[in-house]
Amino acid sequence: MADAISAAGSCLQPLCDCLDGAGLFDAAAREVASFLRLKSNWAELDKARDSLRAVERTVRARVSMEIDKLNVCDPQVQVWLNRVDQLQLDAIDEDYDKLVRYSSLCQCTAHAPRRAWIGKRVVEALEEVNELIEEGRRFKEFGFKPLPEVVERLPQIKTFGMETMLSRLHDLLEKDDSNIIGVWGQGGIGKTTLLHVFNNDLEKKAQDYQVVIFIEVSNSETLNTVEIQQTVSERLNLPWNEAETADKRAKFLVKALARKRFVVLLDDVRKKFRLEDVGIPTPDANSQSKLILTSRYRDVCFQMGAQKSLIEMQVLDNDAAWKLFLSKLSSEASAAVESLSSHNVVRERATEIAQSCGGLPLALNVIGTAVAGLEEPREWISAADAIKANMESIDGVDEMFARLKYSYDRLTPTQQQCFLYCTLFPEYGSISKEQLVDYWLAEGLLLNDRVKGDQMIRSLISACLLQTSSSMSSKVKMHHVIRHLGLWLVNRTDQKFLVQAGMALDYAPSPEEWKEATRISIMSNDIKELSFSPKCKNLTTLLIQNNPNLNKLSWGFFKFMPFLKVLDLSHTAITSLPECETLIALQHLNLSHTHIMRLPERLWLLKELRHLDLSVTIALEDTLNNCSKLLSLRVLNLFRSHYGIRDVDDLNLDSLKALLFLGITIYAEDVLKKLNKTSPLAKSTHRLNLKYCGEMQSLKISDLNHMVHLEELYVESCYDLNTLVADAELTTSCLQFLTLSVLPSLENVIVAPMPHHFRYVRKLVISRCPKLQNITWVIRLEMLERLVISHCDEMLKIVEEDNIDEADNPSEEQQGDSLAEYSCDEQNNDGQSMCKSELISGTMHTEFPKLRSIVLTDVKKLRVICKPRDFPSLETIRVEDCPNLRGIPVSSTCNCGKLKQVCGSFDWWEKLEWEDREEAAYMESKYFIPI
Repeated sequence: MADAISAAGSCLQPLCDCLDGAGLFDAAAREVASFLRLKSNWAELDKARDSLRAVERTVRARVSMEIDKLNVCDPQVQVWLNRVDQLQLDAIDEDYDKLVRYSSLCQCTAHAPRRAWIGKRVVEALEEVNELIEEGRRFKEFGFKPLPEVVERLPQIKTFGMETMLSRLHDLLEKDDSNIIGVWGQGGIGKTTLLHVFNNDLEKKAQDYQVVIFIEVSNSETLNTVEIQQTVSERLNLPWNEAETADKRAKFLVKALARKRFVVLLDDVRKKFRLEDVGIPTPDANSQSKLILTSRYRDVCFQMGAQKSLIEMQVLDNDAAWKLFLSKLSSEASAAVESLSSHNVVRERATEIAQSCGGLPLALNVIGTAVAGLEEPREWISAADAIKANMESIDGVDEMFARLKYSYDRLTPTQQQCFLYCTLFPEYGSISKEQLVDYWLAEGLLLNDRVKGDQMIRSLISACLLQTSSSMSSKVKMHHVIRHLGLWLVNRTDQKFLVQAGMALDYAPSPEEWKEATRISIMSNDIKELSFSPKCKNLTTLLIQNNPNLNKLSWGFFKFMPFLKVLDLSHTAITSLPECETLIALQHLNLSHTHIMRLPERLWLLKELRHLDLSVTIALEDTLNNCSKLLSLRVLNLFRSHYGIRDVDDLNLDSLKALLFLGITIYAEDVLKKLNKTSPLAKSTHRLNLKYCGEMQSLKISDLNHMVHLEELYVESCYDLNTLVADAELTTSCLQFLTLSVLPSLENVIVAPMPHHFRYVRKLVISRCPKLQNITWVIRLEMLERLVISHCDEMLKIVEEDNIDEADNPSEEQQGDSLAEYSCDEQNNDGQSMCKSELISGTMHTEFPKLRSIVLTDVKKLRVICKPRDFPSLETIRVEDCPNLRGIPVSSTCNCGKLKQVCGSFDWWEKLEWEDREEAAYMESKYFIPI
């Protein structure tokens, strides 16, 4: 029957097509068509289904990629995927197969209604599948970075015995008169863990507060104000201005936070400080906001205002401590401990070890991890004896260190040395992994293998002796108890460390204290001079960085340090370096961010030197030709130094055959050309500063094609530079940071179609470029996250919309021209070029897909940023001293779902022009923060 009806359908096909073409089909006609065309429609559905499967696989793959990057699936894409999942094509297939199987000519009448019903379903399914195919192909964005939640979940481990403490904390939170709550107890007792659990519990009360901020204070003797302000700014999605003073930034943050109902959790407060000084308003009953702090000191809680709401942390009881200890053991070790044998030696010794921790969670965690893999009785007996063995009777903290020492004893000798090295850093803050590995390499702890440094850090983290930094993957930190353990252990070796880092010292330790030291750290203090010549015959590391007022070293300061390998004087105010030819073992020298004017004449005698950092040395006049003679150098960083290469003959670094990293400042165009032609040097160049290149009128990024590892380009004070060209990328570009500063002649910035050399730029800074009237080309920087523009006197618009229209709709004459690949013929009268190769293509990339921050400072004539549009990632806009700017490119109708703050003065905000009063009121109430 099916074939017969299909034949009849074929006969009627011309008539159907005629009716269809004339648009005369009504609902009944469509049903007849679906009846007659069932077979062909089902065949088309089968093909469409295959196409939909292909589109679905592509979409799901792209969504999976976004999820791997910790992004979330776009809601429209998710709706599409749900619709695909809900298709019921299998049921249609089954019904169709049955119809074909049982139909015959003699049953035509009996099956006609069923055929009509199936035919209608096939047509409807075909239409829906085709619609899904078209929608799936139109998707451009498949995911986005999720908006910050009211509560940012923190890493949380399973806890034991904290239920009472947690309940008391929640009870105090609910009391109206408990605006500041204190939790105190000894180090390692679980205060941080309690605060982590409490932070995550607040997700259940997210509707009661607008933001919950967790801050690791750990301020030791020197309050780390900047790190606290950075945390608050990030959680509020506020712009960050490095040039601002801490006081100005604090006032701004207080205003911003006071507008919200907040809970601030301050972990590990060591001494009293004024909340407003770091940018936190003091909560009161009227604000309904709360502040919870933890401290090792009861008095600090009182001083911070928690007199009426105080909780004292207690060590774990025996049952909770035993459960925590068991949770750290492997399955095999747990089985051995919990064996039901009549005389279980393993359980006896495990109980002994757990009890020796005194209920201190940190000790239970560290010791439990150390014995996690033990199974045999003899191993447990040995471990228990080792933990018990003390050189002397130790009370309190010392007793805990003696018990924790077993974790250290299980390390290899090299791991032990690397762990002890970490104690040289201050108690507060984080430690740069890169810096730590640099030091270890110079000390000879890694056998010149940088990869081993990363492995070493992972092993120390695994042993609970280092911790990962919650906010930065490039940092690690050391719990203060573990740091004190390390210093305690040093005193029991043949080494002698002198560590007074971050203690707000005005004066250095006395020369007598230096005498026997093997490693010294007096970093992060306020020492002003080192006017003695210490006799340090055993010293291998000397860390003096971050003493901003240190401006004097005695001339013979380094005279008696023959074995010194690491010397860090960065971020000090020294203007000269004493003669140091006696430092024959020195491998790492950091003089960055100092005021040094010239290098010592005999520095070249340091034949072992491998790492020399002279970046941002604003007064350096002369290296006295030392660098080219240091043949062992692997790292040479002169980026943004006042000293630069002015003549091609001065670019004499070819002798540095081992060089892997070069940061350089160049003062002449011919030097730049020579550097790029010098393949080994060009390949080593990671940071390039072009400065005072007087005759350079244009710069083409492709001319730097041999600098395959170039990450940062800083162009400043090149007074004749007129044109900058980011042409098509022929090799993979690494450029991520671009700064254009003090370029009075710069008129043309030409960015080619993708892929171009600015394709991976994440931060763009433009300052003091008076001839730039707009930077329309910025829409082609698809990876741009931060845009900073300041003191550009003639800039009228950021994006000139007419240029975009011209690019989207090229004329026939433009399309037909035979053009050079990157002609500037189509530039408008203000010099902002739209490349013809892009005009011919007629395509534009998605605009500002990743832009998170716009900062505009002292752009006096600026009238327009750009027309309102979607900014899917924009979080903050900050405007200062832009009196003629009358609008911002966002509105209630745009897709700016991540926007949190628009910062500016009251006077500027009141002069902004809006579509209507309702729009103005809405934007002000939701986003405006006065500064």
